[in-house]
Amino acid sequence: MVGHGELSPQRSRLEAMFNYLRSATQVRDVLISGGDPLALGEDNLDYILSNLRAIPHIEFVRIGTKMPAVLPQRITRELVRVLKRYHPLWMSLHFLHPEECTPESAQACNRLADAGIPLGSQTVLLKGVNDEVDVMKTLMHQLLMMRVKPYYLYQCDPISGSAHFRTTVAKGLEIIEGLRGHTTGYAVPTYVIDAPGGGGKIPLQPGYSVGRDGDDLLLRNFEGKTFRYPDPEVV
Repeated sequence: MVGHGELSPQRSRLEAMFNYLRSATQVRDVLISGGDPLALGEDNLDYILSNLRAIPHIEFVRIGTKMPAVLPQRITRELVRVLKRYHPLWMSLHFLHPEECTPESAQACNRLADAGIPLGSQTVLLKGVNDEVDVMKTLMHQLLMMRVKPYYLYQCDPISGSAHFRTTVAKGLEIIEGLRGHTTGYAVPTYVIDAPGGGGKIPLQPGYSVGRDGDDLLLRNFEGKTFRYPDPEVV
């Protein structure tokens, strides 16, 4: 939709979506994305969430937003009062660099967490911004201190105009390897590529499984040491 003119949430378009969802009983998980849905006023958010919550087969509602990072003042008590009516409600935040973890952002995240909204961060790996282990580790630690679970580390999508931000996949694996074992597991996100062409999120891990020896699986830990785990191929 980007670059194709204004796309506002007219009630007629939203009603068409709600009508579809009411009949699509296979749908149990809805993500409210954008743009940024928290750019809407409380009345519109209340309208959207109340309609979704009235559909019995929708169990899980998420909001994707960057507001706590770029406009934390948007997370007002009035907004939180609206959101907490519609549990279970989860929120995917977008933090990219430790300098976004300001006192104002911490207050916004704490306000959301105090309202019972689980928070996860989806961070995009960006060349020259956060593509160093120390920078990423600092970001992950600060997120945890703000009660935000590092959830995904995204390889930068191959979209027009983003080439100067993209790193190699090897760089992303290097960063994961620099986190795993060197800090708490809560601070290690899942590194994923959102596969072009609708392939979905594909997780990537460094090569911790290094082969087999008979019935043993050979595993490499964060220190580079090799360990055996009994794993007979036929049980």
